[in-house]
Amino acid sequence: QVQVVESGGGLVQAGGSLRLSCAASGNSVSINAMAWYRQAPGKQRELVASITRRGSTYYADSVKGRFTTSRDNARNMAYLQMNSLKPEDTAVYYCAADHIMGGKFWGQGTQVTVSS
Repeated sequence: QVQVVESGGGLVQAGGSLRLSCAASGNSVSINAMAWYRQAPGKQRELVASITRRGSTYYADSVKGRFTTSRDNARNMAYLQMNSLKPEDTAVYYCAADHIMGGKFWGQGTQVTVSS
């Protein structure tokens, strides 16, 4: 079993920055890709960014140039640096960790609210 916990959400004004953290823990935890998703009220959950164990990254078009994801493999941690935040970035942000033996494990989510 893998536990995934996000932290770092909050309220910020438009143009501001936030840094989310994601920690994956548990017995024999070995994580492949780690990804960030978000879900705004009334909308489907969408993939925002992901990073493989080797450091290859993916970003949704809506966040390219503003968000940066990174990770610490030794600590099974991932981070999402969010700059130039916009009101449309308001959502619950979720971290998902892919175990190398299979299975995707989700965190409980952290709220990000960007005021105009």
